[in-house]
Amino acid sequence: MSKPPLPDGLRFAFGTLTVLPVRVTRWDRAAARGGMLCAPVAGLVVGLVAAALGTLLLLLGAGPLLAAVATAAVPAVLTRGLHLDGLADTADGLGSGKPAEDALRIMKQSDIGPFGVITLVFVLLAQVAALLQAYETSWARGAFAAVVSAGAARLALTLAARTGVPPARPEGLGAAVAGTVPLRGALLTAGAVVAAAAGAGALFGTYDIVRTALAVLLAVAAAELLLRHCTRRFGGVTGDVFGGLAETAATTALVVLSLA
Repeated sequence: MSKPPLPDGLRFAFGTLTVLPVRVTRWDRAAARGGMLCAPVAGLVVGLVAAALGTLLLLLGAGPLLAAVATAAVPAVLTRGLHLDGLADTADGLGSGKPAEDALRIMKQSDIGPFGVITLVFVLLAQVAALLQAYETSWARGAFAAVVSAGAARLALTLAARTGVPPARPEGLGAAVAGTVPLRGALLTAGAVVAAAAGAGALFGTYDIVRTALAVLLAVAAAELLLRHCTRRFGGVTGDVFGGLAETAATTALVVLSLA
């Protein structure tokens, strides 16, 4: 299998993971592999936009709470709410207690059930609360938390797309990207993201090097636990599961960064 040119991977990443006007020119396994390896780059852009809006609001005189809400809203807007929708659908599928086939059918329904609603409420509250705490400290820490959490969220997708993780359905985005990323490539990408995040954390002090690296590591660890549970319950991954993984990782990273 030939490696796709880097632009194809970036196009796939931005075209499938964001609403930015990037046209996906290839929809094959090679392009999907490149796209999933480039997913943290898309996360970086999403995080920077979120951080920019939160910081702008603070500069215009808004309080840290409004900045936190706006920062949490940007990733939802830039992903058409697909990650949050995926989280809700995954929660409904897992919470149903049904066999895999029935749970997958529940996840495909357009409505959101009680498990999905409860999960969305608490996840968004946790994200806003963590961002609020960061912005109350300084605009720089709030912006930093937004970027790190967005990068960690997309890194979770890279790791979930590794070889050995099967799709739960033969169609959909989950099937298109499942198993496309070699394990070595996924681990190298994870190492690069952790190193970059820790290096950026050094701007705030030695302790933040460790805390930021730990935030990313715990974020992908939490996503990995969810991934394994979903794989056991559903027989593999779906696009909804990928969305749930992203939101789980983002929330975990924000919570860890909010700890003293």
